[in-house]
Amino acid sequence: MNESSRQTPNISRQVLAGIRVLDFGRYVAGPYCATLLGYLGAEVIRIERREGGEDRYIAPVADSGEGGVFFQTGANKKSITLDPGKPAARALIARLVATADVVVANLPPLQLRNMGIDYETLRAIRPDIILTTQTAFGDRGPYANRGGFDGVGQAMSGAMYISGEPGAPAKAAAPYVDFGTAVLCALGTVAAILHRERSGEGQEVKGTLLGTALATFGSHLAEQGATGINRVGSGNRVQTSAPSAVFPTRDGHVLTHVVGNGLFRRWDKLMGDEARWTGDPQYRDDDSRGDHSDNILQSMSAWCAARTSAEALAALDAAGLPAGPIYSPQQALDDPQVAAMNFLHAIADFPGLRRPVPISGLPVDLSVTPGTAPGRPPLLGEHTDAVLAELGYTTAEVAALKESAVI
Repeated sequence: MNESSRQTPNISRQVLAGIRVLDFGRYVAGPYCATLLGYLGAEVIRIERREGGEDRYIAPVADSGEGGVFFQTGANKKSITLDPGKPAARALIARLVATADVVVANLPPLQLRNMGIDYETLRAIRPDIILTTQTAFGDRGPYANRGGFDGVGQAMSGAMYISGEPGAPAKAAAPYVDFGTAVLCALGTVAAILHRERSGEGQEVKGTLLGTALATFGSHLAEQGATGINRVGSGNRVQTSAPSAVFPTRDGHVLTHVVGNGLFRRWDKLMGDEARWTGDPQYRDDDSRGDHSDNILQSMSAWCAARTSAEALAALDAAGLPAGPIYSPQQALDDPQVAAMNFLHAIADFPGLRRPVPISGLPVDLSVTPGTAPGRPPLLGEHTDAVLAELGYTTAEVAALKESAVI
């Protein structure tokens, strides 16, 4: 983790340089979408309530209460505050929209209309605007008006049912549905920007948590739809290959994922009894090995139990078999590969931090137009005066807005 290991690119080489994004999002799916656009060079202005959004204070890491979620989703942004219920705030939003290219908002449709950031209202202000929204279930169907979080997507996609044990479904701790929706919406937004450059036409980009969850779990759903197999949960054991599971070692756990006949032959050889498994018809392919995995898993369990994690991983690596250690969060932070690839960047200049906060930057490398490294997230309302001055508000007008609790 290095504060200066990645050189900040010249802004002129950023693919979204000159694009202004208004981020009305909350929690993850909306704000992280805007964060990704910022890493690609867009100017991102976060608009939140005067007291701050709920997502600012989840898992506190600073003395002022700002949390880990906000550090991940608020990097490199400007911040202005306003009370969206005040008529003067609607006028302020309209002036902002007139200067913007993209509006990101994972808010219910009624709230979008009440704030004046629904698509029709935005188009009346700027015809080529792009509106990117994220909802739990979409804008039609029996659940269109329901709210939801990441876990709801995990639950309703079938993923929790398969991830747990029979009768005990399990949710992934990593909110992959939220972050996946953000990534897909960022991709859709970049596509919409490209289309606008070619045609001059704006559009809506709509993401859903349920849609992301179904796409992520798609292979299992495809199998179920085609075969009616009705699989049940198997915990860490993969049901369609073996040995693909988590195994205890003398000092921890390792995960292996052996898929395909070529890797299985390598594993067979590693076990020291070559052709014992590959010569048996019931282990002829991945599906059959998944269906008859008990003996395979027992052999692998005994092999791992006799070794430390380091010994097991060294032997698996030498054999060309994919495997990894089961890390604690601290071990993940300390891994040398994480440092070598500069996956995490230390944020140390936010007021009230007692230790630097490790933040993931743009998790994809572009050889010519690399993303910017993450800078600290903004203080609440840190850029309100500057942004309003840019919009043409005088010092007296800004003071009056503050006096009337609009900003």
